[in-house]
Amino acid sequence: MIPQGGMLEPDSEIVETLEQPSLTYDLNLEEGTISGHIDGLEAVKQAVVKILQTRRFEHLIYSSNYGQELDSVIGRDPLWAYAEIERHIKEALLQDDRLLSVDDINITFTGEQAVAEFTVQSVYGAFNMIKEVREDG
Repeated sequence: MIPQGGMLEPDSEIVETLEQPSLTYDLNLEEGTISGHIDGLEAVKQAVVKILQTRRFEHLIYSSNYGQELDSVIGRDPLWAYAEIERHIKEALLQDDRLLSVDDINITFTGEQAVAEFTVQSVYGAFNMIKEVREDG
């Protein structure tokens, strides 16, 4: 006898997913200050900067899904590093539910440094980002 799959009962409840607010503190990372609040696209831009500045697995305050692992590509073959930088950036950023995709990635190498330019598509709109990959982060 082959088991029959379960069927939804007519009186079953359908759970609705609610969008979480993105309201957060406005961080000035250059000056080390907090001033007011930001929401929407500006909050997402700030989250992307924070994710890309945080080394993954280095700070216990963050989950193991938060941050980037770009240190592993420094000093490697540029062809291999290109693919790894692209993968690490996408893996790091797409953990955030507000981010839909990372597109148009262009990576240039100068000595032991790489610069990645890319477009981030979020639920609030698209924006361009630049991330330098070098030994000191």
